[in-house]
Amino acid sequence: MNDKFKNFGNAITVLISGKDLNREQTRKLFSEILLGEQSEIHQGAFLAAITAKGPCPDEIAGAWQAIYELDTVKVSPNTGKPLVDNCGTGMDSFKTFNISTAAAIVAAAGGICLARHGARAITSRCGTVDLCETLGVDVECPSDTVKESIEKTGIGLFNGMSSNTHPQALFRILSQMSFGSILNIAASLANPANPTFGVRGVYAKEMIGPVIQTMKEIGFKRALAFHGTSGNGVGGIDELSPVGKSYVAELEPDGNILHYTVNPNSMGLRNRITLKDIAAGDDRNEEALRLLRVLSGRNKGGALYETVCLNTAPIFYVTEEVDNLGKGVEKARDLIDSGLSLEKLWQWVQAQNRNPHAGKEKLSSLLEMI
Repeated sequence: MNDKFKNFGNAITVLISGKDLNREQTRKLFSEILLGEQSEIHQGAFLAAITAKGPCPDEIAGAWQAIYELDTVKVSPNTGKPLVDNCGTGMDSFKTFNISTAAAIVAAAGGICLARHGARAITSRCGTVDLCETLGVDVECPSDTVKESIEKTGIGLFNGMSSNTHPQALFRILSQMSFGSILNIAASLANPANPTFGVRGVYAKEMIGPVIQTMKEIGFKRALAFHGTSGNGVGGIDELSPVGKSYVAELEPDGNILHYTVNPNSMGLRNRITLKDIAAGDDRNEEALRLLRVLSGRNKGGALYETVCLNTAPIFYVTEEVDNLGKGVEKARDLIDSGLSLEKLWQWVQAQNRNPHAGKEKLSSLLEMI
């Protein structure tokens, strides 16, 4: 057995014992995974060990650096505005409707430039890529097509499970996994457009600090990381919660990090919401129809409508379009009620598509069903 295998095995042992690795160690180990220099047994053991321990900021940053440097296509959209990414990490104890995708569309309708980076379902029932594909977005297109969509419409989605985005190895690794891992955080941060404004929901309260520290470490200028409670004292969600308080960490432009909680009642939500109201469904088409009912105004004032508006607010807040989250909720409502959010989706499915007519037809067929 050569020294590289022994050193990698020793690192796994360190993680199993509950100790942390530094950023450079983690970068090097992840580089060996991406370059195929370690056995599949070692790769799987490493991912399981670091996830079970709970990744620290240095480990997340090291994993991100390896993925971004070695296995991420780079693009630079010319927008004249800050680029924002919003997503949830998954791995939360309660699976919700894909709130972040709907929120991104609403925010784009409000003039924000969204460079999103998502994946197909790993720990959820319908991932961001699955849902967008069902709506008519071309999720297997080249990264340059995504770049052009961001420039034309203010929104684009890079498929984290596509070789067009991560050509070296990540697409293969993710396609073979059915459990959440450090990659839910580190890989999602390896966005081809390298946005410097971010909104991230995380799967556990104790991950808020490590995630916001990592975002600071890798160059984000402003960011929010949060975890929402379930309202019943059990588990939580990787969104701002419409049923209970949410724990938030905010990265300010000067590098300072604030920690606070928000309550849905203080955000001006109009109706009482239960977890059942926002639970994920099993069918992609039905999930797409639920999103369209929100964007078309058919669900006005309903649980999903209010939850989407709540989770659009941080995007407006982090880009300083509003000075508090409550105003962000109101701005989101106006964009949906005016029809601008649905119009933005029409624009997106045509702009991010190698066959714009096909995207338009798919979306049109769904709208006839709502």
